[in-house]
Amino acid sequence: DNLLGISWVDSSWIPILNNGSVLDYFSERSNPFYDRTCNNEVVKMQRMTLDHLNQMVGVEYILLHAQEPILFIIRKQQRQSPTQVMPLADYYIIAGVIYQAPDLGSVINSRVLTAVHGIQSAFEEAMSYCRYHPSKGYWWHFKDQEEREKTKPKAKKKEEPSSIFQRQRVDALLLDLRQKFPPRFVQQKPGEKPIPVDQIKKEPEPTPEAVKPEEKETVKNAQSAGAKGPPEKRIRLQ
Repeated sequence: DNLLGISWVDSSWIPILNNGSVLDYFSERSNPFYDRTCNNEVVKMQRMTLDHLNQMVGVEYILLHAQEPILFIIRKQQRQSPTQVMPLADYYIIAGVIYQAPDLGSVINSRVLTAVHGIQSAFEEAMSYCRYHPSKGYWWHFKDQEEREKTKPKAKKKEEPSSIFQRQRVDALLLDLRQKFPPRFVQQKPGEKPIPVDQIKKEPEPTPEAVKPEEKETVKNAQSAGAKGPPEKRIRLQ
């Protein structure tokens, strides 16, 4: 079974973990990484020291590296002679939690699968944006780009000032339209109801004969006074 995805811990052992007790901790019966047929179990049952492992042949566990109290590395190896061993697996204990270290083949296989999955996902996403039509051919259709264009504020265009020719031409057209279509209603004061142009009463202008002679004299006096100017002020001598 693949044990790379599991871990094991016994919280009662964590306060007393050290170089001398870590192999006993690893040899707990509930530990799935421990092999009951190993030489360590034989030495433990016969109450011998771990130095006798060098004289035996078979599977054994040794403490490869220790960094108390946080890190311990245990190696599982096949002993063929007192001087010849073959490593089988490595296990590391971090804060009392036991993990199996992955081998080189598993690491390469995981990295290759991750890279292939990323490339395949990129191709599938790229193909989802591809469009084709017999008359247009191939093109890219991105949904995110359309949403950005919708949310992007449109820049207001600056209005250019009109030229003299344009203003004169517009005034001429407005005057022509006013002559062709004169207004039918007139609003004399703001807020009042508009009145038709036909109902507006025009006051008759007074004829020159109807002007009274007294008014003529007052007008003449006013004109002469305006021509002569105001009388000069004299300084009084005291």
